[in-house]
Amino acid sequence: MSSLDWFDIFLLAAMLSAAIAPFIWAMRSQTSVALATVLSLLLVSFVQFAESSLGGFVMSQSWVIDSLGIKPSIMTGPAESYRMVTAAWLHADWVHVLGNIIVVALVGVPLEQRLGGRRWVAVYCLGFIGGNIAWILTHPDSTIPAIGASGAAFGLLGAYMACWPDDKIEFPLLFLIRAWPVWLIVFVRLGLEVWQIYDLQTATAGQSNVAHMAHVGGFFLAYLLARPLARGAPSSLDDSGGISGTERSTAMREHAKSRMGDLADDPWSKSGNPLHGMAARTLSRLREEGDELETRRAWLEELSENAICPICDGEIVTEMDGEICYLTCTLSGAHLNWP
Repeated sequence: MSSLDWFDIFLLAAMLSAAIAPFIWAMRSQTSVALATVLSLLLVSFVQFAESSLGGFVMSQSWVIDSLGIKPSIMTGPAESYRMVTAAWLHADWVHVLGNIIVVALVGVPLEQRLGGRRWVAVYCLGFIGGNIAWILTHPDSTIPAIGASGAAFGLLGAYMACWPDDKIEFPLLFLIRAWPVWLIVFVRLGLEVWQIYDLQTATAGQSNVAHMAHVGGFFLAYLLARPLARGAPSSLDDSGGISGTERSTAMREHAKSRMGDLADDPWSKSGNPLHGMAARTLSRLREEGDELETRRAWLEELSENAICPICDGEIVTEMDGEICYLTCTLSGAHLNWP
């Protein structure tokens, strides 16, 4: 790394920005972390493959992969531990990238609806960490860099299998794209990995540049830890009725609506300073129409523009907690947190 020139440093900075930016956007806009991950992987790949084209290197010999990929033979100290993360954002070619993001998108989005964003990120990290550990333990002397988000993708499958194996998700399997139960997707995908590992071990399949052990390691670490991690998630672990994607989205929406606060008592009346004029009319409309997530958010945003904090007379704004919108004071959240 010490021999990098200014152009190499620029490319590293571009890759880091491409990796992080989608997650910042997802947090600010309260959108899907799974889709932000897909965008992050795509953007990093664009920068990585642009480096290959501009530098004239073959990707397997690129300094990017050599510097950021998992190399078991040198993973003996904390100085190289950054590779455990960076390797999960690198890929060998577009086929490799697209194969992983298909799983992250099709499996990750419904799993995020079940788990919630924070738990989903934890599962995703367990996947690529478990995959990297499995590869290091089974190939301790390897000097060939291992890269890819496949361990993370299999980790998503492992977590889904551990928690809601009967859910049906749209997935390309057995040459058909349709709603398959998670257990069947896992049976086919994981079964192929185990079979390929067996072929390699028995020397009947020759050499392979695919880190099958990383896939299996990511799956099983996430599988083992998913249920403890999922306790308290938006979707109950007891909900194992094999619901479809539409039914799951409806259930998650109803769960979010059940968390909306009561509108009967407002902080302005409680403080002895009831609202008047436009603010009072907006509050009335909020009570009449604020039983849906979208209409409540719209009227709360309108109210924030026409009312002030009942404690300090300061400005109030809307904040989001997942899909739930509420009002808070810009000076102190202790002044106002309603409804």
